[in-house]
Amino acid sequence: MELQRSLSNRHVQLIAIGGAIGTGLFMGSGKTISTAGPSVLLVYAIIGFVLFFIMRAMGELLLSRGGYHTFSDFIADILGPTAGFVVGWTYWLCWIVTATAEVIAVAGYTQFWWPNLPLWIPALIMVGMIFLLNSLTVKAFGETEFWFSLVKIVAIIALIILGFALAFSHFTSPSGIQAGLSNLWLDSKGNVDIFPHGASGFFGGFQLAIFSFIGIELVGTTAGEAKDPEVTLPKAINSIPVRILLFYVLALGAIMMVTPWNEVDPQLSPFVNLFSLVGITTAASVVNFVVITSAASSCNSGVYSTSRMAYSLARNGQAPAGLADLSGRYIPEKSLMISCAILLTSIPLMATGGTIMDVFTMVTSVSSLLFIFVWVMIVWSYLVYRVRRPAEHASSSFTLPGGRVSAWSVLIFVAFLLVILAQDKLTLWALIFSLVWIGAIWGVATLVMRSGVGAAVLAKHHEKVAAEKETAAAYRATLAHNK
Repeated sequence: MELQRSLSNRHVQLIAIGGAIGTGLFMGSGKTISTAGPSVLLVYAIIGFVLFFIMRAMGELLLSRGGYHTFSDFIADILGPTAGFVVGWTYWLCWIVTATAEVIAVAGYTQFWWPNLPLWIPALIMVGMIFLLNSLTVKAFGETEFWFSLVKIVAIIALIILGFALAFSHFTSPSGIQAGLSNLWLDSKGNVDIFPHGASGFFGGFQLAIFSFIGIELVGTTAGEAKDPEVTLPKAINSIPVRILLFYVLALGAIMMVTPWNEVDPQLSPFVNLFSLVGITTAASVVNFVVITSAASSCNSGVYSTSRMAYSLARNGQAPAGLADLSGRYIPEKSLMISCAILLTSIPLMATGGTIMDVFTMVTSVSSLLFIFVWVMIVWSYLVYRVRRPAEHASSSFTLPGGRVSAWSVLIFVAFLLVILAQDKLTLWALIFSLVWIGAIWGVATLVMRSGVGAAVLAKHHEKVAAEKETAAAYRATLAHNK
């Protein structure tokens, strides 16, 4: 049995959008604005530009051969099974950790309405709902994610329209601050402050903003279940610049046009503040609902991703064979059950003391750095692919703009980003943990590859490489014929 191609174009497009819009945009953007000031718009634009190159590299590799289900497949194929093992299990851990954090977030945000409700109840309900949605059919997952993402999109578009309307009508807040386009470069006292905290504030914006983009590569796990990946994946990836412009740059610009950067409270959601300014008394409840939906969307995507990654690893002989078993609905049910069972660790985590946001921040800092490692491995695979498979690159209809120059620029940017992340105590500890994990899992992978299991994995790997060469040759022949 194989995974079924049941995800339509609209499913893949909204899954990609959902991956690009994190909970951090709704709740954490106030802190980012107060750190970087108006230069935050440049921060998000630069990060989005770099991530577009990563996604284009991933897209070219996924479409270079028809047998790739996820990016771990092409990493294993190009860099070897050891690298595939490391990236596959690292990505699995990324989403397990992120999804666990989102369960914690949902439990915390439900206290807005039911402050006396024990946290384990919404956590248990959340995990049960996610398991049910993912165990039906892949189309049910796609449909659920479609509507989850749509809620986020509507909320952001409403904020942008409201912000621009207030700015161009010169709305004056109860505190006497007038909305206007000039607030994008002036503070509340009329001073020009595009880089109010200098280089440290600008670079600090990168440190905070990068966490909003984790999961943007999620579209790369849909390749094995998309109905027409040669059409849907390029569409989803090519729309990334528009998404970044609309959902981040315009949204944050709308906020700062109404409330100058130095009046934005870093502890509050700027979304709540903007809606409250025009007398929407239920603004906090509306945004709380959107944040819960956003967290549920991320958790739903995370469980989908971990179950497919475990399935892919099992198919490659790098995980217990049972994880590759599919149910009658073509769902990797055992992988799904294990993922959901691990999510229940959110309950004892919440009982360890400290605030919900402390636990959430600690967990997401680690997962974010591991996501960055996965992005690096995608780009490194592209560079090796360009050397080893020039014919496939030459025949590709979906190439990375700028080629090697763009790929190396991404790696230089990531090195710069890691230097920035090492400056903060919290992210420094997360960076150390991430390096320890990568070193440990690489050691495990090396031992596995040297064992009897490794011999079987290598044999299966060589079989797949031979089969995929034939598939790639047939694919290039079809492209040439169509041209």
